[in-house]
Amino acid sequence: MPTIRIPTPLRPFTGGATEVAITGATVADAMHDLTAQHPQLQQHLYGADGELRAFVNIFLESEDVRHLQGIATPLPAGARLRIVPSVAGGKRSQRAATQLAAGCC
Repeated sequence: MPTIRIPTPLRPFTGGATEVAITGATVADAMHDLTAQHPQLQQHLYGADGELRAFVNIFLESEDVRHLQGIATPLPAGARLRIVPSVAGGKRSQRAATQLAAGCC
């Protein structure tokens, strides 16, 4: 059965669950099942237009589904999805900027 890993900021809306078993043939189906199980997630994952919010990234194993077939991506048996919220802002340290410029990390 496929599962989806819940990031820490969204765990209060899943009763603290770090991972939720889901059903569905596609990523869209799985996300629908997730929000059916935990309705409070709906407003955090989807906009008023019913589309996934731009800052919600969904990975199938290690691949961003945007680079696959989007939410139409088929889910193999035992698939592991992850919701990865975007992180923005802050100031890079000099070390981080140097590593980034050098192609590290």
